[in-house]
Amino acid sequence: ANASEIKDALNASGSAPIYACRAWVNFDGTGTVAIREDGNVSSITDQGTGDYTVNFTTAMPDNDYSAVASAGQSVFHNAVCQAFVSSASSLEIAITQTDSQSFDDDECVSVAVFR
Repeated sequence: ANASEIKDALNASGSAPIYACRAWVNFDGTGTVAIREDGNVSSITDQGTGDYTVNFTTAMPDNDYSAVASAGQSVFHNAVCQAFVSSASSLEIAITQTDSQSFDDDECVSVAVFR
């Protein structure tokens, strides 16, 4: 398929380029970390409370990718979820509570990687 056919299939108009998600994951970060669904993620390593490593099945071409992460629980709380590029084969996720600035495990962590 050529670029025009792909844009048509995605219902994307205009001349801006399309960049695909290269990896994504939705996981439970409480207790024993468990991946619910993923694409190009081999595993999650629990580094401690609110600290995770997302490991890619196939590495990115370099460290110049971008990651977006979010976290939440069934009970509302103020938390900040940050993604840090660590290597072409993995990235770090840190979740902290905004009021106490302490690390926090969350029930629903989502990450998307673009390059």
